[in-house]
Amino acid sequence: MDNEPNIVKALGLCSGGLDSILSGLVLKDQGIHVEWVSFETPFFSSEKARKASAKTKIPLIVKKITPVYMEMLKNPSVGYGKYMNPCMDCHALMFKLAGKIMEDQGFDFLFSGEVLGQRPMSQTASSLRYVEKNSGFDGMIVRPLSARLLPETLPEKAGKVDRERLLDLRGRSRKPQMELAAKYGITHYPAPAGGCLLTDRGFSVRLKDLLAHQPDPSEADLELLKYGRHFRLSPEVKIAVGRTMEDNEKIMTCYSRQKDFLLKMESIPGPLVLMPDGGVPEAVMKAGAICAGYGKAPEDQPVNVVLTSPSGRESLLVFPVSPKANKELLLA
Repeated sequence: MDNEPNIVKALGLCSGGLDSILSGLVLKDQGIHVEWVSFETPFFSSEKARKASAKTKIPLIVKKITPVYMEMLKNPSVGYGKYMNPCMDCHALMFKLAGKIMEDQGFDFLFSGEVLGQRPMSQTASSLRYVEKNSGFDGMIVRPLSARLLPETLPEKAGKVDRERLLDLRGRSRKPQMELAAKYGITHYPAPAGGCLLTDRGFSVRLKDLLAHQPDPSEADLELLKYGRHFRLSPEVKIAVGRTMEDNEKIMTCYSRQKDFLLKMESIPGPLVLMPDGGVPEAVMKAGAICAGYGKAPEDQPVNVVLTSPSGRESLLVFPVSPKANKELLLA
């Protein structure tokens, strides 16, 4: 590709949804060499983007951006949406990072699948303008699905993109996109929305609590927010309690033998409990009681809970505490 200087190259943000797919195909129809980039954090993955890439044969770059994303997430300039979703500053950051790849790898411009008016907060003319200005690549972002309703971009002015062959979609109706998908032979695609945990109420409650007590969480701390029930036992101690066998397995992927505590009943079916960074004996006994309360232990008899810590294994004798009795400690 580097030996063909007349070929225009475009780099797009890809969520893997239908709009992302169509924006790439519309540009590809003009003979533009199209590639995508998908960013990953514990809050969203590139799974859908990988499937879109495989389906369309459009190359995909995947990059993990947790540290820089967390800096933005703690103090987004525009604030949050309904929960912990900083949509406008998130999009601006992604275009900023994509712009650096554009410069480093010789792409001519950036693009995305946003549709004017499709989302009342993040896809208005003013919000799209905010994202562009704050990305650091003003005038370099083409939005192929709504381009003819938006100001002409630098790539269009330079003749790298034919504006007349771009679209003028507006609003929340999906019918035009579905018709376009049929034209391109795209029959299977994800439902719109979803995919970002920051728009989820329960996850946002857990994240707010974590950041309030631990301003610089590790990647494992953030990953753990996805699994089980979470309890705040004290300002220093929280626990995650598995709901199912699969939950228990996922929680184990966040476990560090060097610093964390694990609790599980010795001979009775029940949840796995993870205590990140451990805790004082009083908190450990409380966690053991919660562990027993969510299992199949008799309510009125003490049971053995095995504690695994960096110091080794020991057995704790605890009385189960019912979930109802711990309601005030439950985060989500």
